[in-house]
Amino acid sequence: MLDKLNHLYPVRYTALGVCVVAALLSLFTLIAFGKGLLALLVFGGLSVVGVRDLRQGYSAVRRNYPVIGNLRFMLEKIRPEMRQYFIENDTEATPFSRSQRSLVYARAKGETDKRPFGTQVDVKGDGHEWLNHAMVPSVIDSHDFRLTIGGPACTQPYDASIFNISAMSFGALSANAIQSLNAGAKKGRFAHDTGEGSISAWHRVHGGDLIWEIGSGYFGCRNDDGTFNADKFRANALDPQVRMIEIKLSQGAKPGHGGVLPGAKVTAEIAAARGVPQGQDCVSPASHSAFSTPLELMDFIARLRSLSEGKPVGFKFCVGHPWEWFGLVKAMQQSGITPDFIVVDGAEGGTGAAPLEFTDHVGAPLQEGLLLVHNTLVGVNLRDRIKIGCAGKVVSAFDIARAMAMGADWCNSARGFMFALGCIQAQACHTGHCPTGVTTQDPLRQQALDVNNKTTRVFNFHQNTLKALQELVQAAGLQHPSSITAHHIVRRVNENDVRLLSNLLPQVRPGALLQDSTEGLHRVFTEFWAPARADRFGMGAG
Repeated sequence: MLDKLNHLYPVRYTALGVCVVAALLSLFTLIAFGKGLLALLVFGGLSVVGVRDLRQGYSAVRRNYPVIGNLRFMLEKIRPEMRQYFIENDTEATPFSRSQRSLVYARAKGETDKRPFGTQVDVKGDGHEWLNHAMVPSVIDSHDFRLTIGGPACTQPYDASIFNISAMSFGALSANAIQSLNAGAKKGRFAHDTGEGSISAWHRVHGGDLIWEIGSGYFGCRNDDGTFNADKFRANALDPQVRMIEIKLSQGAKPGHGGVLPGAKVTAEIAAARGVPQGQDCVSPASHSAFSTPLELMDFIARLRSLSEGKPVGFKFCVGHPWEWFGLVKAMQQSGITPDFIVVDGAEGGTGAAPLEFTDHVGAPLQEGLLLVHNTLVGVNLRDRIKIGCAGKVVSAFDIARAMAMGADWCNSARGFMFALGCIQAQACHTGHCPTGVTTQDPLRQQALDVNNKTTRVFNFHQNTLKALQELVQAAGLQHPSSITAHHIVRRVNENDVRLLSNLLPQVRPGALLQDSTEGLHRVFTEFWAPARADRFGMGAG
């Protein structure tokens, strides 16, 4: 009953309704009794503010919460002058600090990201990192840093930006959010990952480059029983808007865990995009049915590359058992089939709701996962054939630089672009009551997200982040972010000692894993490389 009433008249409009009623009553008492002028001015003024909030497209919070939504921005304005009275400081909030969010907001709005009075970071704290600069900085003509993704078997390589939108499905995000992201990607010539929810009508409106993610549910390319359908895959894959195909093995938010979208949330639009019945539970199994061994995965990659007529095909995963990853690499060696790219998802990533234990205690964080993948490919001399992307709390230029120093060729960001859309980290994504219209299917709530305005913000965030990266690269005396290595990043290990990342993190020599012995390598290789299997996701004989 309450839900029906809320649909007819959203409770969040109550403050505006009260102001309008109070203004009308004040007008009546002023005419009838000559009293109430002050109340009329106050409530009349608030009513005008509320109507203006409903009509503007700049702030989704004010549009969804007329009158009372302004309180948030009033607090934001007075906070710098009353910093000592607020519990949350700039660097403590999780999962993203106020400082991180403010950086994205400023860049998305095209405002200055300069900070007076120096850093707010404890440069003497353990774990603090910085980029060493050169005495003679370089000069770079453009911030449009790009790379070509496509191995020897790829006939349609993709000229990609080094900073792209990470996987977020339609259904998890609203139609207006998807449109804004894709239109921003089109404007900035960068890629938009569809997420495993497949390609919706909203992904196609603006024509931005797509990375089509295919999960275990094979949405957009499935038979009625949930198995893979080659004809449906080919029909979508040949669309010029689809630039790469990404097989999702696991994700950082909930590695090794399937998912269910309840039937009540499977709308006609979602059903059409995913190829499932409307109103029925939409299941993503915990594992794929199209392959069950590393060698079969390589065959599947080759098949998708053929069906897509040579487009780049790769996979995304969050690193778990190291011997399973080693089995994939051995399958590449034995079959001669290599993916065009691999995306490493850190366990600290994820935009959707996940069980607490998975969020906090399952899967390797980005640093460990990325290093293992990079080092293994170097060790078997395959690194030059396979590009590596990564995702996991990447929102700033330094985040990109650090990831590339550890072996990434490009970075994806999900929550960074959500902040660019106006997300305020309310952490209500799974409730359907997102205050900014980003993660909801409620038609009224998502109307508050103005596509034209948010498109500009998505574009600005991408451009200004890469401009900041350009400045970092120039300061280091380099010509491209790909030249940043672990030798350029310094980490404080205690109050009186700092180390280069190259001296702290494990490094594997080219071809080292092709030798008869793994002696002298990191323990993960000495223990798990030899027993890893290409013919099954397991170890040893049997």
